[in-house]
Amino acid sequence: METGKRPLLALLLVGFLGLITFLTVLGFLVPWRPGVATDEGRGIDSVISYLLFVTGLILVAGHVVLVRFLWQSTGPTPAAYRRPSARTEWLWGIIPALVMLLISEVGVLAVASPVWDSLYLEEPADPILVEVTGKQFEWIVRYPGEDGLYGRTSFAAVDVAEQNDLGIDEKDPAGQDDVVKRGTLYLPRGRPVVVRLRTQDVIHSFFVPEFRVKQDLIPGFDTRLKFTPNRNGEFELACAELCGLGHYTMRGKVIVLEPAEFEAWLGKQYRFGG
Repeated sequence: METGKRPLLALLLVGFLGLITFLTVLGFLVPWRPGVATDEGRGIDSVISYLLFVTGLILVAGHVVLVRFLWQSTGPTPAAYRRPSARTEWLWGIIPALVMLLISEVGVLAVASPVWDSLYLEEPADPILVEVTGKQFEWIVRYPGEDGLYGRTSFAAVDVAEQNDLGIDEKDPAGQDDVVKRGTLYLPRGRPVVVRLRTQDVIHSFFVPEFRVKQDLIPGFDTRLKFTPNRNGEFELACAELCGLGHYTMRGKVIVLEPAEFEAWLGKQYRFGG
């Protein structure tokens, strides 16, 4: 390549890289996530932002090195093979490995560990208990009532005609005050919620984007979620796991009310035992 064209090529490469970096940063300044509606959601957002930032930084750094190599290879001198020294090989092997270890392990643990603990290890005080069961292709919600105990269930007791889709044992006293709702999950604002997740058929996935929660429902297992709603409103409850031909119809609602409104609503609901 002619020597006079090298500055122009360098300018174009630097300008292109700068433009891509600018557009990327500009894109992140535009709100692209749904507004967070839980206390834990802020921590989830911080983890996502950290991962996007460091991966973007690595991408830019990698392209800077690539541009440098391209620049060095455009001179009039033919390329010549030069065996690197053992020291150079060690440096290029160890330093990137240490950087990636620092970013992927130390950084992620420092940012994500407190979030993980708040979601799965720390037990909330005075939580609202609720059970959400997935079945093709709907959500069924159950509140345990004043005793705080869910009634015993079995597949043998499932009777859709009698509106006992969950198969609650009519002889179990703990189930007499259970409240069962279809398709809509009501929650109070500002109070921790512990959700027990179950499925009657295939794998489903409980997903509320504004809550930043997503948890699979596994046949034969009870999984659980924990979060604290902090914003009133109506949110979509979606199934995020392909669960059959009607998967696209498996949508529900999450309605967050003021605590007094929630208690008033719950007190008016029909109990399983009548």
